[in-house]
Amino acid sequence: MNEIRKFIENITPMSNADWQFFSSKLQKVELKKHAVLLKYGKVENYMSFITKGIVRFYVPGEESDLTFGFLFENEFVTAYDSFLTRTPSEYQIEPLTDTILWRISHQDLEEVYESTSSGNIIGRKMAEKMFLIKSKRELSLLSKTAEQRYLDLFSDRPKLLQQIPLKYIASYIGVTPQALSRIRRRIT
Repeated sequence: MNEIRKFIENITPMSNADWQFFSSKLQKVELKKHAVLLKYGKVENYMSFITKGIVRFYVPGEESDLTFGFLFENEFVTAYDSFLTRTPSEYQIEPLTDTILWRISHQDLEEVYESTSSGNIIGRKMAEKMFLIKSKRELSLLSKTAEQRYLDLFSDRPKLLQQIPLKYIASYIGVTPQALSRIRRRIT
């Protein structure tokens, strides 16, 4: 839980009383690799912080899944659109490795926003961060080649990418696994 406090303190200072209230609402969850964190068609009820592991976001397909995001240790994970609107998710979230999360329910997070002085600031800053990640991803898909997207992903997280199957990386950058193999051969 110290990782979460440290992460939050980097966003904005949180009093001990606010931290005690917030941390009392957190639940620790341990998930095995490929367990379902959120199933397609279900409403997202939690905002989670990853203390160990890697998760992916994907749209399940009949022939293959469409991976559109990865999150790593010391990041928040949620189907934020479903979490906010209380509507069913149009995608799934699964751990790619054994994963440890600390999560807070939608209802408990609303209580944190109402009862603490720093809760709303943290919520706003997290929403801004999620927006910036999404904008960066969209601009990357519109303006960069698959090779550039792969290099960006590789430069951001070189060691962690070794834990992600190539078929998911290929899907994420918008190419087939065979095209990714050609890209990797070209740049090595």
